[in-house]
Amino acid sequence: MQDIRKKNQAGREGGAEPKGFTDRRQTPASKEPLFRIMVILNIVAWFSLLAALILFHYARPEFISGVQKFWGVEGRIYWSEDHIDGLLATLQVCLGLSLVSMLLRLRRNRRKTDSFGVNLFILAAITIISLITIYTTML
Repeated sequence: MQDIRKKNQAGREGGAEPKGFTDRRQTPASKEPLFRIMVILNIVAWFSLLAALILFHYARPEFISGVQKFWGVEGRIYWSEDHIDGLLATLQVCLGLSLVSMLLRLRRNRRKTDSFGVNLFILAAITIISLITIYTTML
């Protein structure tokens, strides 16, 4: 049993490919159209999360400190409905883009050496938690 392991290990370059392996991918990943689409979707999804954070800032009630109360400064103590609608739409777009990008990555990446795309799972988790929180607390 150990002889087989040593034989397989001796034929590997960096421990990733078996002996006699020929790489059939002739174009680099950065030049493949599917890879480019995945990267673009990933970037757009992260920018949509950034836009959702900006919308959240404007949608939430304003913080009214004791000094503001003392001086009689008015502030909004309710959530802005216009911004909430935009926030929900932006979060749904972000979730959709991240799920589509995950499916494309699943379709393309078949080897053990291909990257996993952990950032998409983190983005989807943040978006799902945000949508659940908004739907359960405000609507």
